[in-house]
Amino acid sequence: MKSVKILLVIGALALFAQAPLKKVTRAEAMNAVTSRSQPEYPAMARQLKIEGTVEVDAVVTETGTVEEVSIVSGNPILTKPAAEAVKKWKFAPFLQDGKPIRASAPITIVFKKQQ
Repeated sequence: MKSVKILLVIGALALFAQAPLKKVTRAEAMNAVTSRSQPEYPAMARQLKIEGTVEVDAVVTETGTVEEVSIVSGNPILTKPAAEAVKKWKFAPFLQDGKPIRASAPITIVFKKQQ
């Protein structure tokens, strides 16, 4: 039982020891995109002629993969497909002092019905 408590404490300390996320600008984030997946336009949104912008924050790992996506704003019908698409994006690693770091990247997805 004591060893389990020690492991839990070590695990918690490891989480706190992670370096804080570097916040990059929207321009830096978009310039670093190496591969992107387009979101699927939900059928209900298309039927209701819903268009709009979804703002998300993506946590990008040292290797350029997206670890987590948080929705900042947008129509609830559009936010889920936007977040799912961004989770598939790849980025060139963000650097600090020449070393790859985790970063928080703001991303804007625009849903516009094709004419």
